[in-house]
Amino acid sequence: MPGIAPLACATNSTHTYDPQSRLGLGQVLASLSYALDLTEGQPEGHAARSCVIGMQIAEQLDMPSADRAALYYALLLKDAGCSSNAAKMAYLFGADDRKLKHDLKTVDWQRAGNNLRFMRAQVAPTGTALEKLLKMGAMLLQGPSGAKKLVQTRCERGATIVRDLGFPEASAQAVLDLDEHWNGHGHPRGLRGEEISLLGRICGLAQTVEVFFTKLGPQAALEMAQARSGQWFDPQLVQALLAVTRHGRLWGILNAADPAAAAAHYEPEDSSFVADEHRLDAVARAFAAVVDAKSPWTYRHSTRVSEIAVGMATRMGFDPLRLRRLQRTALLHDVGKLGVSNLVLDKPGKLTDDEFTAMKKHPEFSEAILTGVLPFADQAMIAGAHHERLDGRGYYRGIPSAELPAEARILMVADVYEALTAARPYREAVPQEKVIEMLRRDMGWQACPTAVEALQSWLAGTELATRVDDQLAAMDRLLDDLGSPVCTTC
Repeated sequence: MPGIAPLACATNSTHTYDPQSRLGLGQVLASLSYALDLTEGQPEGHAARSCVIGMQIAEQLDMPSADRAALYYALLLKDAGCSSNAAKMAYLFGADDRKLKHDLKTVDWQRAGNNLRFMRAQVAPTGTALEKLLKMGAMLLQGPSGAKKLVQTRCERGATIVRDLGFPEASAQAVLDLDEHWNGHGHPRGLRGEEISLLGRICGLAQTVEVFFTKLGPQAALEMAQARSGQWFDPQLVQALLAVTRHGRLWGILNAADPAAAAAHYEPEDSSFVADEHRLDAVARAFAAVVDAKSPWTYRHSTRVSEIAVGMATRMGFDPLRLRRLQRTALLHDVGKLGVSNLVLDKPGKLTDDEFTAMKKHPEFSEAILTGVLPFADQAMIAGAHHERLDGRGYYRGIPSAELPAEARILMVADVYEALTAARPYREAVPQEKVIEMLRRDMGWQACPTAVEALQSWLAGTELATRVDDQLAAMDRLLDDLGSPVCTTC
């Protein structure tokens, strides 16, 4: 898959995070934005490089510092809602959602001929001619309303996450306006000209320039911006971009080996968004929501695994600091699933060998991403070990029991318990009693006996909310939209 190379993530493993330091929240988000690049099918650093482009345009416009701060966080989180349409895109096209999104970024979809050519090339790539025709016909018959609904879901979801993190309303509005176009032919509301927020206009231009720069080079990026000036983009912003690029310094920054560090340089110095403990908790919750939105079958999985793991660790006597770190790790343990196609995640039947190989990469992706996020780096190995087994026959490393810390053993059991007691596309939810029986049978060679006992003890003293009803509600929302045309802007 083009652009999917999370193991190249820049790491901070040689540094130790000091909770008392005034680490800018932007540095954390710039590193975590690599996870959003995964679900967008873009090369790692896409959001970070888009941030550099957007912030240089802001400097050229001499924007006030408060507006620059709002723009900065919007650029890093512009794709926070995009996992919410992955399942629908994979279903509608019968294709890898990440590849679809990657290839869509260079299509001028306002030209009908481009849309038809794209669909013909991308729909049901391994299907028969009849299957391709049926899927194409279903999308064409729906008209534009379905596409607008998909974009609305994506943009509103992203804006909600930005608000939940406590950023200015201007940041949320920019994410909401990301796919609006200057000529009024964008989505979801068809806003025109200055009806679109200035920050949203900058974000839309910056992300598209980055895609063309990375794929085709600086000249192609500038030619695209000029060709779409007055159509997709605000002409004044295109002129600001041209002014920024005249000296050539921008392209050198975009070629930096560590895009996240390059983006972090633009975080406003007077910003009050410091990565303190409470904000780190909020970031972990927000990205857990991004992960779980990728598939209706894992709705709230990360949140529930976190709840279970903390409950188990409490029974095992963990102190508050250790519990807090475990909670974040559990929330983020599946962030690597953003790099797995929904054709695999949502497949109703048995996975092929190649599909299972793809699925087994997600713990490695999780570890690589978190290793690059300074406050989470010391827990990255634990997140990456959630499919290991005591006998050393798990994945992705095959770590034996002697090398698995207590947190990893807890997370393994919590993940198995939550997954089995929730429905999947290929099976019904397994009753709690049956899951406990299975875990006890596997104690000592797959599951840690102490962790299993802690799970039983915690379950005996609490009542975990049902997950089946939650899943059914999520499935109902998905089924309402299945058959709608794909969002061609995200």
